[in-house]
Amino acid sequence: MAGIVALALGYIMSQFYRSFLAVLTPQLADDLGMDPTQMSYALGAWFAVFAAAQFVVGPMLDRIGPRRTAAALHFVGGAGGAALFALATAPWMVIVAMGMIGLGCAPVLMATFLVFRRSYAPARLAVLSAWFIAIGNLGNLAGTTPLAWAVEAYDWRPVLWGLAAVSAIISIGVWVLLKDPERKAKGSDEGSYFDLLRLRVLWPIFPIMALTYSAVANLRGLWVGPYLDLVHGYDATSIGNVTFAVAIGMIVGTFIYGPLDTLVNSRKWVIAGGTALLSVALLMWALDPVTTPWRATVWLMIAGAAGTSYPVIMAHGLAFIPQHMTGRGATLLNFFSIGGTGLMQFVSGEVYGAFAVEGEPISGFGEVLWLYTAAAVISLVIYLFARDAKPNDA
Repeated sequence: MAGIVALALGYIMSQFYRSFLAVLTPQLADDLGMDPTQMSYALGAWFAVFAAAQFVVGPMLDRIGPRRTAAALHFVGGAGGAALFALATAPWMVIVAMGMIGLGCAPVLMATFLVFRRSYAPARLAVLSAWFIAIGNLGNLAGTTPLAWAVEAYDWRPVLWGLAAVSAIISIGVWVLLKDPERKAKGSDEGSYFDLLRLRVLWPIFPIMALTYSAVANLRGLWVGPYLDLVHGYDATSIGNVTFAVAIGMIVGTFIYGPLDTLVNSRKWVIAGGTALLSVALLMWALDPVTTPWRATVWLMIAGAAGTSYPVIMAHGLAFIPQHMTGRGATLLNFFSIGGTGLMQFVSGEVYGAFAVEGEPISGFGEVLWLYTAAAVISLVIYLFARDAKPNDA
């Protein structure tokens, strides 16, 4: 249990790092001259490196175990990246630092999935994962108003040095407290990512894994910051208050998703229903992008709650993956989730840059919202062809 607590702290930091740039928008713009496109690249770098690292993390989890994998990468990437961020004097340094932090965060949740799958009954995977992720979303809360208060009191560089120290301490905690679970199947070196990609049952799951979370992560993690700053003139504290409300919505949504698949004995229709609600919320905001801040907050809260189906999608995919390939299977699914999120972050940055007009603050943001709306709808249509994996039949 102590090891799971250490991993939970690491996942809180993972959620924090992927979402804190929104609050830092005014400071990074003033001190380093970063514009919304450059900040989009920085967050995109976090997701891109995180996603690419999955192909290293998966075999490491299956072969050397979660303890050494999570502790080592989180120390080097998480603590080291936060330290580089604190030293940044130009936008490119922030982008590199965010990439390093993405590497440090890459193994934490996957290590937890491996421990859960090898230690508990399959039917409990979704609820355990959902509650773990809900706890991790405390990082989303920390990256809102509390971060804004800290930055206002101490400036952003000392705060980043503090985050580097916290990441280092958590890494040591994982190394000392986590025990690798026993392997329940032989042949942990058998099979490859190509074998998993040949499983056609996974194909309709990949798009919804890649595109659903991207809307929530990108809008909450970055775009809401420039939107509120440029369109409505919000400062860091006001932006933090909005993102705090959205983070609450994400936590509530994750707790609701947790037991839902077991209650209705279906993963497919829980995911499909949530994605439909996500699509409606995004559509309503896209139809009126210059809406009042409170309406934008409401649409973001609904999207945040509906778009947190990740643990159920992960459980759906893992149901079709052999036990001894859990590490590689989880990281492959996570690659699509994080990789799709990173790709959409870069694409949204290009879309914003193409449509933004100087002197018209709202220009570019409406097109970004339509991009995420279309992605959610397309992923839902493809997912409707997926085969269900009923938890009570596991």
